Amino acid sequence: MVGAWIGHSLDHFMVSGYRFIFKNKTIHPNVLTIFGMCFGFAASACIIFEYFLAGAIALLLSGLFDMLDGALARSTGKVTAFGGFFDSVLDRYADLVIMGGILVFFIMRNDVVYGFITFIAAIGTAIIPYARARAEAASVQCNAGLLERPERIVLLLIGLFFPPSLPYIIIILSVLTHITVIQRIVHVYKTLNG
Repeated sequence: MVGAWIGHSLDHFMVSGYRFIFKNKTIHPNVLTIFGMCFGFAASACIIFEYFLAGAIALLLSGLFDMLDGALARSTGKVTAFGGFFDSVLDRYADLVIMGGILVFFIMRNDVVYGFITFIAAIGTAIIPYARARAEAASVQCNAGLLERPERIVLLLIGLFFPPSLPYIIIILSVLTHITVIQRIVHVYKTLNG
């Protein structure tokens, strides 16, 4: 939702920031994609051991690298079908490893209920992009729904910057991810059936 609204309007700022930090050094967008995934893994490890602030920062960096890789690819003419595929696959790894970290966090504290709710949220997190991919395989553009990746990251950042809110954020994710999947199913059905 937010991603569709913003589109690529931040590309200029992202690329300018990249050039300022990396001093115009040439880094392939796929390398930035890998950095994004690695920060997602780091966020997961921080969450497990209750380093919530560090986890939030790592998650924020993961999201920024995820935005930057596409912006850099577009600005340098390096957009490729493989790059899009690679980005999508590594994003899924990051998403699910982060949810796995939260699941382990709850289980290690014998909080089976929130562990189960996290598992439900992780399923929804995985199915949202899968529904889009299957829709596009059927030649239907499918950005429908409340909760795409940027919204999920923002919610998780709230939960990590304010740890007492994390259980409530997980409940919200467990509900809204599946509502998003239903919205995508309805969208595809209506599109394919007039």
